Amino acid sequence: MTGPPAGRALLDGKVVVVTAAAGTGIGAAVAERCLAEGARVVLSDRHERRLAETGERLTEAYGKRVLTWVCDVTEESAVRALVSGAAAGFGRLDVMINNAGLGGERAVTEMTDDEWGLVLDVTLTGTFRCTRAALRQMIAQGGGGAVVNNASVLGWRAQAGQAHYAAAKAGVMAFTRCAALDVAAHGIRVNAVAPSLATHPHLSRVIGEPELAELARREAFGRAAQPWEVATVVAFLASDYAAYLTGEVISVSSQHP
Repeated sequence: MTGPPAGRALLDGKVVVVTAAAGTGIGAAVAERCLAEGARVVLSDRHERRLAETGERLTEAYGKRVLTWVCDVTEESAVRALVSGAAAGFGRLDVMINNAGLGGERAVTEMTDDEWGLVLDVTLTGTFRCTRAALRQMIAQGGGGAVVNNASVLGWRAQAGQAHYAAAKAGVMAFTRCAALDVAAHGIRVNAVAPSLATHPHLSRVIGEPELAELARREAFGRAAQPWEVATVVAFLASDYAAYLTGEVISVSSQHP
């Protein structure tokens, strides 16, 4: 398959928030997939200019089903404003997709406290903040809904220079499982995807080209995933097709040893 499949109304009428949705990475692909599946989507990102550009592109295709909201997930007040703004703009919140994350490459022996803390604050604590706000909104609405978190296979696998990122993503996995049990009685599902390697224009800024080439070689298909290939799995978890799935982490990977 050379491109994403056509939408099948999997999210018809649902209101979805996607964090870190600017640009051309997984977040933007997830937002576009949800729109293709019939959802109304709030695009959120801390990069105002890139967010506006992505919002304009998607609004041209999907019209008034697109809303943009600048939000830094490290700021609790901004997260609360995002969730309340989504509910005010579209009447409710049905799906929260936590895509915001921060990586980097640094050996433990060279890593500073600030580098460690920032990656965990964005990637793990940011996921917690957004999930908490979304769950409170969903419960106030009477229950029901879904949260999908973006984890990583590095939550399971070792990779040099990625201790902070891997620890954060392993935390996202554990957080997903526990949060799912906290809100199961409200009919809310909490799941995660764990991609291995997905194409992104800025990926080489985080991981060197030789390392990227080696990681791609290790994939069964001999290449990195396209962002839309991750986005389709996210949309599945957000949809009623995953009605009996909660507390699960789905690997989106073809990697072999």
